[in-house]
Amino acid sequence: MAGYRKLGRTSSQRKALLRNQVTNLLYHGKIVTTEAKAKEIRRIAEKIITLGIKECNNYDTVTVTAKVARKDKDGKRVKEVIDGKKQTVFDEVEKEIRKDQPSRLHARKQMKKFLYNVKEVPTEIKGRRKGTKVVDVAAKVLDEIGPKYSGRNGGYTRIVKIGPRKGDAAMQVLIELV
Repeated sequence: MAGYRKLGRTSSQRKALLRNQVTNLLYHGKIVTTEAKAKEIRRIAEKIITLGIKECNNYDTVTVTAKVARKDKDGKRVKEVIDGKKQTVFDEVEKEIRKDQPSRLHARKQMKKFLYNVKEVPTEIKGRRKGTKVVDVAAKVLDEIGPKYSGRNGGYTRIVKIGPRKGDAAMQVLIELV
C-alpha cells in the first residue's frame, strides 16, 4: 500500500496542489475541497502546526538603534540642503526586535520550503499593484497559530462533510483549523 494518495496527478502537480491548499488553509483558516485531498492536506498541515508549536516562544528580544527618515505631516521625507545637495534627514530610534534562536530559524526555513507566500490585495483598488503586501505564512504559523494551539496535543484540523459536488458527485468537505 502506498504511503500517500496520488490524486490522479504527476508528482510535481500533486506537490504544487498540496502546497497551495495547505498554505490557503493556514492563511484563511478553512477551505472547501474533496475528501481525498483534505485527508492529505491534514497530514501536512498538522506537521507544520506542530513545528510552529514547538518553536513559537523560542526567540530573544533585542533592543537596537536604527536610523529612520524624518517625515512631515503628509508622510513625505524631510530633505535639507547640505553643501548644495538635497539630503534626507534621519533620526535615531530605539527599536525592540525579535531575534530567532537557531532552532526556530531552522523551523521557519523548513516551513518556507513547503508554504507559499500570500499576496494580499486591498479590495477597494483591486487589480493595482499599489497597496499590495506579501504575507509570510510561516511567520503567521509561528506567531499566531503556534501559541493558539500550544496546550493541545494534536488534532488541529477538523474535516466536515458537506455533500457531493454537482459536476462529478465527488464528496466535498470543509477542512478547518479547530
